[in-house]
Amino acid sequence: MKNAAETSYQPTEDEEGVADSAASLGADGGPVATVPAEDSDQSFEEDLDAFGDDDAWLSEELSDEELAALGEEDFGDDIFSDEELFAEGDVAPVAEEPVEQVDEEAVEGTAEESFDFDDVFGEAQEEINVAEESDNVSEAAEAVGEDVAEEQTEGALVAATTAGAASANFDEPVSELDVAEFGEEEIDHRPVPRISIHAFCEAPETTTLLEKASVDRRLSKAHLTIHMGGINKAIDHFQSASTPNLIILETMVGGAEIFAKLGELAEVCDPSTKVIIIGRVNDIILYRELIRQGVSEYIVRPRSPLQIIKTIADLYVDPSAPPIGKTMAFVGARGGVGSSTLAHNVGWCSAEEFHSDTVILDLDLPFGTVSLDFDEEASAGLVEALGSPERLDDVLLDRLLQKHTDRLSLFTAPSMLDRDFDLDDQAFETVLDVVRGTAPTIVVDVPHIWTSWAKRILMTADEIVITATPDLASFRNTKNLIDILGAARPNDSSPTLIINQFDPKTSAVQAAQFAEHVGIKPAQVINWDPQLFGAAATNASPITEVNGKSKTAQSIRDLSAQLLGRNEANIAKPKFSLAGMFKKKR
Repeated sequence: MKNAAETSYQPTEDEEGVADSAASLGADGGPVATVPAEDSDQSFEEDLDAFGDDDAWLSEELSDEELAALGEEDFGDDIFSDEELFAEGDVAPVAEEPVEQVDEEAVEGTAEESFDFDDVFGEAQEEINVAEESDNVSEAAEAVGEDVAEEQTEGALVAATTAGAASANFDEPVSELDVAEFGEEEIDHRPVPRISIHAFCEAPETTTLLEKASVDRRLSKAHLTIHMGGINKAIDHFQSASTPNLIILETMVGGAEIFAKLGELAEVCDPSTKVIIIGRVNDIILYRELIRQGVSEYIVRPRSPLQIIKTIADLYVDPSAPPIGKTMAFVGARGGVGSSTLAHNVGWCSAEEFHSDTVILDLDLPFGTVSLDFDEEASAGLVEALGSPERLDDVLLDRLLQKHTDRLSLFTAPSMLDRDFDLDDQAFETVLDVVRGTAPTIVVDVPHIWTSWAKRILMTADEIVITATPDLASFRNTKNLIDILGAARPNDSSPTLIINQFDPKTSAVQAAQFAEHVGIKPAQVINWDPQLFGAAATNASPITEVNGKSKTAQSIRDLSAQLLGRNEANIAKPKFSLAGMFKKKR
């Protein structure tokens, strides 16, 4: 530090005296104690006693030149700690700061006012969240400032609202603000129930988002109609038309004008109709007043159709209801590729190694193999449920399901050819909805047939796994499946592709060719291993139990982890047992 001080300050000839006097001072402004020689201990003690008694230097005021010289050395707070500056028992000197004169009457008036830290912090955080939604923070701040100024000059927004809003108070506590800011990673698997929705847009971008949302699998049960014209069009439309369950309105205005239009709309709409407004103004006061006036939700500049879908789902799905299960549909690119075997092994791995309650549905009613792979008797429970889907509830479902383990349940196929299985498409959807409410993981074994119900199951599944073999037929069919599923599911991720029975020497199509021409990189490439799969089929055991250390077993674990969103660290590994090791040797 001394070297740094000497470098930063070079005294001139006129300032040498001032610098010398300043150099004789210590770091705290006092005189520097000189270290005595070893042979003069007694004189040093006398000087030290004299130094301790004489503290007049503490009250001396330094001249401007001395202060300037001392100012060249910058002693930051982080250079020395208290332990370094002061020994044990010493007290650090406290600098006396000038005390400002405070008006006692002002203090008393301030003390009478109540101060709530949560309210202040909550309002500040809410305004920050709203500002972060805007593409341009400065624009959001300017918009908020303009609207607040409008509130101050023109009075409360209730001046233009309908009757009953005259006594609105913007200072009332409201719930935590969340202006429908949803991330892409927060994908909800809950489908929207059968409702009618009318949307009135003003911008082409909003119309495009709603069109993409209308073809999403989560809105497959709802009926969405899109109009152009905004709130004015909605007022004219419902003069002679019945009111739907939900109205989505886009508006470019804010402040009192929007409340005047909503008052006109309320006169022609049913009171039970829910309203979602898509606006451009990031104003916390506007949002609070809209919610207070009965608007269900206010979205600021939605950026994805999933944001709109989740807002609709939150209005019609009970938040206290248990979450529904995730459906994984397995389908083969052609017959005999091993899609059913892979589905059954993933279902076992999810239940037993990842500890996720799992239900396997074998929808290949005449030729299903889930009963053979798990050594269970074929049951007609699934056909009974599909024959009378309106009777299916949790109690009946527990009776029809076959409990294979504590975490794995089976809906086996009857495997009978003495009857036809011409079932209604709605029956499959109803059964799946009931099953999804009982377990978090649903594995659906879809047969290699192209019927209306099989296509609908693939379109509405949360995850799709396509199993293909490295041959030309699978290569062509995989391309067709991915194209049609991608067009029908624009808001979902691509299907998961598995290459099975791969032999690098004899396979006609390599894995790299699938990635290049199909457009999807295979998630797993399972080599041709007839002995392992044959032993598993003969013993009615999963691959992970026949040979848990094989590459095929590891591929199944990795695929299960990917579909469940887990990692291998979640697998409950068996404990080491010395007795078990000796028992195996016998």
